Amino acid sequence: MPAERFVRALREAGWATLVVAGLSFPIIAYRAEPDFNNLLALQPRWPLFWQFCAAAFLLRFLLAFWSGDETKAKAPREKNWPKLPWLGPLALVFLTIYPLAVVALLGPQAALKWVDTYGVQILIYVLLGWGLNITVGLAGLLDLGYAAFYAVGAYAYALLAPATGLGFWALLPVCGLLAAFWGFCIGFPILRLRGDYLAIVTLAFAEIVRIVLINWDVVTHGEAGLFGFPGLNFFGLPFIPGPRGFAAHFGLPFQGIQKQIFLYYLVLVLALLANLVSLRLRRLPLGRAWEALREDEIACRALGLDTRNIKLTAFALGAFFAGIAGCLFALRQGFVSPSAFTFSESALILAIVVLGGGGSQLGVAVAAVFLVGASELLRELTFLKSVFGENFDPAQYRMLLVGLAMVAMMNFRPRGLVSTRAPTIKLGATS
Repeated sequence: MPAERFVRALREAGWATLVVAGLSFPIIAYRAEPDFNNLLALQPRWPLFWQFCAAAFLLRFLLAFWSGDETKAKAPREKNWPKLPWLGPLALVFLTIYPLAVVALLGPQAALKWVDTYGVQILIYVLLGWGLNITVGLAGLLDLGYAAFYAVGAYAYALLAPATGLGFWALLPVCGLLAAFWGFCIGFPILRLRGDYLAIVTLAFAEIVRIVLINWDVVTHGEAGLFGFPGLNFFGLPFIPGPRGFAAHFGLPFQGIQKQIFLYYLVLVLALLANLVSLRLRRLPLGRAWEALREDEIACRALGLDTRNIKLTAFALGAFFAGIAGCLFALRQGFVSPSAFTFSESALILAIVVLGGGGSQLGVAVAAVFLVGASELLRELTFLKSVFGENFDPAQYRMLLVGLAMVAMMNFRPRGLVSTRAPTIKLGATS
């Protein structure tokens, strides 16, 4: 009955609003800001708090009302997306021409943000998502400390480049191998753990790495971070303006944005290689062993598979891609500090994998574009300051966007945007 559905939806929305109000009250209702004496004081933001509660009430009411009568129908079965064979080549063509098209349309200076922020940064997170997808999506090992391997790759390049005099091309695989080594080391103590206990240990490992980076200031300079290390170059040609630069040597235009364009294509090629490696490994015995471990570890062990080596390879290979991404991050930023590798970074990468669908390469890429791109677009919503005040910063609510995306996914696509839990290889029927 519509009346019963309305009452049930109203009741569920009321309870959900109370929970949201209780959780968000200390975060949204008040904000600590310096006063005239430069002392922190709590400033109330009641209009924003009531608007947030009203949005939560409306969202929960609509979800509960549209769900219908739970007693008459079973949970709806997820529908698989239709197979689109032309989607891959079309996406590859778009990614190839994207930076050149943006520069041609907007000019070098205006296109710098679109190539760097919406191009290079998103591709780095795609690479990170595909690396964590091996550990979480294929092997089923919940890793909450993935940012630690990301930090190892970044700091490895920042420390080794000035000390050894080696260039980026020589240190790129070294950063990946060092991160893989630490992934191999963290895998040994947690061989017998699973589920929540495994997640707690990986989270603790990430915090240990971050605290070491902060306190080992003799080497890492603590919170001040590292900078001044060699930047990106093309086999000795630096990306600088003037006759000694890369663009002048080859007679190319776009001298003000040449580094970002080259870094974009470099990250794109490395991400595609990581994707190719993952797809090929899934069809090898190792990839099928990862899937068996994900479905049932006890049955996997009963079949005679060495679960120890399976877990270690999953951690090491996932950490290898994180180390590569960390090296690219250091080149893009020109500066590394422990504040860039906090738990929120691990949570964002894990949210990309979960939202996209564990084991799905396409889903992870789409989720990375949505979460990272949408969170960066929040910075452009400057008109909201006229509504909520000059001190309102839309970018600080990027994790709220992640939470809303996860809630929507749990209601409509519980197994991710592109769920691929079916085995990679199936045995054919025998006559």
